[in-house]
Amino acid sequence: MDIFIKDGDDMRNLDMTALRSFVAVTEHGGVTRAAGMLNFTQSAVSMQLKRLEETLGVSLFDRSNRRIELTASGEQLLGYARRIVELNDEAMTRLTCPTFEGEVVLGVPHDIVYPVLPRVLQRFNAEFPRMKVQLISAYTSMLKPAFAKGEIDVIMTTESAPDPNAEVLDERPLCWIGAPGGSAWRQRPIRYASARTCIFRGSAIRAMESAGIDWENAVETASDRTVEATISADLAIGAMLEGTEPPMLVRVEHGGDLPALGTQKICLYRKPRGENDVASRLADMLCSGFTGTDTHVRPLHEIKKRA
Repeated sequence: MDIFIKDGDDMRNLDMTALRSFVAVTEHGGVTRAAGMLNFTQSAVSMQLKRLEETLGVSLFDRSNRRIELTASGEQLLGYARRIVELNDEAMTRLTCPTFEGEVVLGVPHDIVYPVLPRVLQRFNAEFPRMKVQLISAYTSMLKPAFAKGEIDVIMTTESAPDPNAEVLDERPLCWIGAPGGSAWRQRPIRYASARTCIFRGSAIRAMESAGIDWENAVETASDRTVEATISADLAIGAMLEGTEPPMLVRVEHGGDLPALGTQKICLYRKPRGENDVASRLADMLCSGFTGTDTHVRPLHEIKKRA
């Protein structure tokens, strides 16, 4: 895919490899990391950047400091470059890959569905309009056995000690959550609300018991909605990943009166590459969405070459 720039009577074009290198260096903070992501040598990436600057006749990076920073021209180009690379990859996938039909089964815990998953599914549908995604929202404790049995193609999990084959995408602290302006966290025994299969339940209970805090079950349910309703009524407190609490709940500002809950990792599990290329593509999109690295998402024709 060539983008043409007219300079008088001279027609020039932006090289796709140079644009991809430019985006990678910008998003990964340097030539070394970008080279690793692109499977290029550092000198090759540097050469691509120089070639791009010569083509445009502008400096894209301010090299006066040790840290690479974009110039005004570089900032202006970045938005265009991302769109061009994305359109190129979409076109290549559509035109060079067979028409895929069928279904991919994806399992995700409900508390990390938003905001990343809707954007990923929208992009996946644009590339594979004839593929269906069956989304299963369930607890990690249910998703992992189903994945092991081959019932789910790709799963995401939240867990403190993932398996060796997990791809760790992020790590966030667990926090206590309650009703806005609530006082349930001050009561003793603390009334604690969670679904019976919630993977955070054990961590929260152990933390309270280690701190010598008496507690009791506030609900007996498998429904997250029941738990959220109980907590929002200030009848109990619960535990959630920081940043995933719904609008009707808030983090409890307890000033150290409640114990720390540790952290949980957001992980992805997929089948070995080559078993299901479309599922691998979806997994790459999820990785990209949660890590914020667009270059992590490789077009499917590249996946097929490396499988």
